[in-house]
Amino acid sequence: MKNLHLLLPLITLIIIAAATVDSSSSSPTVCIIGSGIAGSSVAHFLRTYSTSASTITTIKIFERHNIIGGRTAAVTLSNETFEAGASILHPKNYHALNYTKYLNLSIRNPPSSESDSSFGIWNGRDFTFKTLSINSNFSFLQRIVSLANEVLIFFRYGLSLFRMNSFVDSTVNYFLRYYEGFESRPVFASVEDMLRWSGLYNLTRRTLYEELIDAHLSRRLIEELVTVVTRINYGQSVSISGLAGAVSLAGCGSGLWSVEGGNRQMAAGLISHSDVELHLNEEVESVSFIKQTYHLNTTKGKSYQCGITVVATPLDEVKIQFHPGISIPERKLQHTYTTFVRGVINPGYFGLGSVSEVPQLVGTVENPDVPFSSISVLKQHKEDDMSYKVFSRKPLDDALLDRIFSVRNETVKIDWGAYPHYHAPEVFAPFILDGHHLYYVNAFENAASTIETSAVAAENIARLILSRLNGQEPVDPVNLKSFGDNASDVHADL
Repeated sequence: MKNLHLLLPLITLIIIAAATVDSSSSSPTVCIIGSGIAGSSVAHFLRTYSTSASTITTIKIFERHNIIGGRTAAVTLSNETFEAGASILHPKNYHALNYTKYLNLSIRNPPSSESDSSFGIWNGRDFTFKTLSINSNFSFLQRIVSLANEVLIFFRYGLSLFRMNSFVDSTVNYFLRYYEGFESRPVFASVEDMLRWSGLYNLTRRTLYEELIDAHLSRRLIEELVTVVTRINYGQSVSISGLAGAVSLAGCGSGLWSVEGGNRQMAAGLISHSDVELHLNEEVESVSFIKQTYHLNTTKGKSYQCGITVVATPLDEVKIQFHPGISIPERKLQHTYTTFVRGVINPGYFGLGSVSEVPQLVGTVENPDVPFSSISVLKQHKEDDMSYKVFSRKPLDDALLDRIFSVRNETVKIDWGAYPHYHAPEVFAPFILDGHHLYYVNAFENAASTIETSAVAAENIARLILSRLNGQEPVDPVNLKSFGDNASDVHADL
């Protein structure tokens, strides 16, 4: 014991050395604000792509609501569940397709009766165009009516239909570059670089109307059919940017699908499989960067320390305080008011004599006197009992709803800050908000806002995080873990 004082300095050095090793070998905690498809995808890809050189051990997700999923939400109407938010997916949304396989979810394709449903364009006074409809269980009769409707559409819009499809197909082909392998696809530090590399950037500089006029589409097609689509999908006119417009048009093609039981299951499943520490009903009030660490303070009076923070929710209408402050372009969200009605539509509102004459999908043109963007039949329970979804840019009061519907057994109203208000040329927020490790997935939304674009942006953010942790170099594709058992499926149709 008399030589203990000689050993103390040595013991101290060993403790300091051990602490230094633990500090250097420990990986940073990643805090993600938002549990929608963007936040859940970041967590998923961080787990999927982590290597021994850039391992993420702890991921925390903060969700201000009491349920996972963000804008992939559902609503219950008379004990039946319907999609209230993002409801359809394109057949070439490869990340979403892989999520369903990875999570053993089932794909729901629209039934033939839904895909062949009647359609009309309402201008506030009458239907400028309306397809034929037939109430028959005989498939050959339905097929004849479907062919007749194709002829009617062609006679009204002509070769512009093929030019429109060509415009959409060209845009989709550019977008498919985001599924290329890492050997040919770099990590992007900005939205602009990401769009330029794929060839999509110029579409964000001009309006959809300008792009379609240059593509030699007729004004009738643009002002009617294209306008109907952009009003339904983005609640806006053809003055939106060309890329958002092309994505909107892609959302009315064939082969569309959704997840059986609700698209929200993708976000919930990814979080469940990503070993995440989930904080529901806990809103982040402030993010402070102090001594190379982010301090997140929440509405529950708690504080969390994170080495990396990812904002995976639109910053436009949340009240997070950043210290030091951040600078992003001012942006407004386009609110879509969604009204679900269980009842019967009033044919007299449209100047028609019977409910069967009202198209199952009523689209509208740009007219300030038209109070809604669209009305669609979600499900026909009986001949005089249906579930409807109504989109509008403003809330619909009960007096107006009582004019549109002759019977309203149940009504549910939702206000969605659904997507950006698009305009050209678009200006983008940075992916990296502070030059350190504060990231913003939703910066990509000013290009286009869908489930798949959120997943594509999230995948790039995950790669960006790991490459910067690994010394500013892109992640080595040779050392990345594969995407479960479905890695090859990403490129199956390329």
